[in-house]
Amino acid sequence: MSLWTSTDAAAATGGRVTADWVAEGISIDTRTLRPGDLFVALKDARDGHDFVAQALENGAAAALVSRIPEDVAPDAPLLVVDDVLPALEALGRAARARTRARVLAITGSVGKTSTKDMAAAALSPQGRVHAAEASLNNHWGVPLTLARMPADTDWAILELGMNHPGEIAPLSRMARPHVAMITTVGAAHMEAFGSLEGIAVEKASIFEGLEPAGHAIIPEDLPVTQILRDAADRAGAIVVGFGRDGMAKPVSSAVAEGETRVRARVLGETLDFTLSTAGAHFVMNAVGVLAAVTVLGAEPKASAGGLSDWRPYKGRGGVERIGGITLIDDSYNANPTSLAAGLATLDAMPPGRRVAILGDMLELGEDEYALHRAIADYPQMQGVALVHACGPRMRHLMEALPADRRGLWSEDAADLCARAGELVRDGDVVFVKGSKGSRVASVVDAIRRARQTPASDNNKG
Repeated sequence: MSLWTSTDAAAATGGRVTADWVAEGISIDTRTLRPGDLFVALKDARDGHDFVAQALENGAAAALVSRIPEDVAPDAPLLVVDDVLPALEALGRAARARTRARVLAITGSVGKTSTKDMAAAALSPQGRVHAAEASLNNHWGVPLTLARMPADTDWAILELGMNHPGEIAPLSRMARPHVAMITTVGAAHMEAFGSLEGIAVEKASIFEGLEPAGHAIIPEDLPVTQILRDAADRAGAIVVGFGRDGMAKPVSSAVAEGETRVRARVLGETLDFTLSTAGAHFVMNAVGVLAAVTVLGAEPKASAGGLSDWRPYKGRGGVERIGGITLIDDSYNANPTSLAAGLATLDAMPPGRRVAILGDMLELGEDEYALHRAIADYPQMQGVALVHACGPRMRHLMEALPADRRGLWSEDAADLCARAGELVRDGDVVFVKGSKGSRVASVVDAIRRARQTPASDNNKG
């Protein structure tokens, strides 16, 4: 089944086609392009027009361009528009308009991608699901996800992100969700927003795009919950809170061998489910997901069963046993909220010396040094026996820690990688966290290499 014909794409964008074509997918990267894709020549770090010829050689059905590159024949299959990004947005809006899918949009300071993937797992047994790939949540990721949506989709799940004020509302108006969920509000991107309240206002703007009689799924246990609730009320949304006192709440949970078995009460129904990792924040977001997909129209027990198929992405809190240690790889990104949640997961793990390996948290604004020092006083930190860290900001944490809990500190992650064999010992439970720019994820890979167990040892008792 085709995704876009040249006729439909031209009608959606107002562009000009140079030849008839049919596209089965959409790509913005020649490295991952599949034959039959429409190649979209976006301008980002590189100008996509420089790769149009390569895309066509690799089997692209056509290319969406604002000019015909010199190395491309005038009669090549093209859709020529005034500006590529607005044309991609137009494709996204047209794809949204032609589908009868029920749409869930998710935002939050922490957990957007894992929550989106949980929702996909919950809904997959109940119909055709279209979900954003990886973390496609920005000004081109959202329209790209929409434009890739097949017309016969039953459930669509979108992730909406932001770095600056005013970014989420336009994305939500493009997505027109039936249900909008906020995972949490924390101190991320403080440089741009200045306060937690400012971040809450921006996150709450997701409700501006809700369809009539849409639902707002909000966390109940935050200092800024009222800001979220007020915004949902202004949008005319039906509000469902999740949390300790919400309409959706966990009743009990137990961790065993890296899995979490949960009983929850969701909109009046008791649901049991299992998550493939540990972490109270994962549990809470899963409960929010069950509320979201239930009001979206899914069957609650089938949704709860589907959650068992969810697996966290690399670097997003997965738990693994390797070479005599338990490793919690939460290295994809970090802010104070997600760090506290990850440390709580570490604290709840089975017995073993707790070791935290931390990289700088970025984009925290003028209070960044104080926010790093404050980690030493987190309740979740008190059971951590040893801390290794990298980055100039994390040095402030190290100075605030008692001497007997200070491990290695280095200016950058490369030094910790070189000393990976010294960081942990057999029996340790190891937690790794930091902003992507800190490159602390490389330390995870170095530990894996250092702790590889020879195959002959795997069968020893």
